[in-house]
Amino acid sequence: MAGIVTFAEQRDGKLRRASLEAVSEARRLADALGTTVGAVLIGSGVEGLADELAAHGADEVYVFDDAALSRYATEVWARAMAQVVGDAKPKAVLVPFTAMGKDLAPRLAAKVGAGLLSDVVGLAVKDGRLEARRPMYAGKAYATVRWEGDPQMATLRANVFALGARDAARKAEVVKGTVDTAARARATAIHATAEGKLELTEAQVIVSGGRGLKGPEHFHLVEELGGAFGAAVGASRAVVDAGWVDHQMQVGQTGKTVSPTLYVACGISGAIQHLAGMSTSKYIVAINKDADAPIFKVANYGIVGDVFEILPKLTAQAKAYFAAKG
Repeated sequence: MAGIVTFAEQRDGKLRRASLEAVSEARRLADALGTTVGAVLIGSGVEGLADELAAHGADEVYVFDDAALSRYATEVWARAMAQVVGDAKPKAVLVPFTAMGKDLAPRLAAKVGAGLLSDVVGLAVKDGRLEARRPMYAGKAYATVRWEGDPQMATLRANVFALGARDAARKAEVVKGTVDTAARARATAIHATAEGKLELTEAQVIVSGGRGLKGPEHFHLVEELGGAFGAAVGASRAVVDAGWVDHQMQVGQTGKTVSPTLYVACGISGAIQHLAGMSTSKYIVAINKDADAPIFKVANYGIVGDVFEILPKLTAQAKAYFAAKG
């Protein structure tokens, strides 16, 4: 039985990157603990995804494949996960810190009596137990936390944990399961955002705009820079509240928490609410005419200047660079 169990979230028959990150981290921890890794797949027509989970480190893949599981329902997914946890009795359960994971993890924790740490950005093994690092007070401080009792359960922030090297030769034991699909509430329709747009939480490069753009008619400058980089486009809460862009683009404490390799903040002052959602980015570039803007305190690189002058030039340089690379 698996010593560490992960939830493998999939969408439209494809595994989310955050799911592969969770399996990769579980593999690293399991090797240190001398145990095995299990991944739970739930959905319709998902059994074929087991090989990909195995390639990233899973030893066992628990598959709940049923036409009735084509759409997410909290009660049913938690019921299936609880079955696996009850049978495997793992030391730890890792769930991606996605919209689905944030909904599923608390219900699962309550069902199995587990202590749950949310939005974890670091995990280590100490004295045969896990130790977690997570932000507190809107990212102003980080706490090192340990669990009492098992299973030790955590949701992992996307893009923080390294994706392990893929080993196609690795195989996993597939364990098929069934679950009661009755639910008091379930999704009846899914309204997807425009095709072609990158998901903020999974993007490696994000370009975000704030109030410094002065109006929705100027937001295209951010979108054009994002297009030149092949990046996802985000926004501050002020911009979303003003109705310039859709709420799905909001980065921050009440929006999406992101950790890309590169985050470019354009005309964003850097309020605590916004910093809480992007401060774990690997590299932060800030463009703001106010040299005292809080965003510069977390930025790796800062440009003090007018976004209306800088963004078109930066976009032109980015286009020229990538065109030269072919």
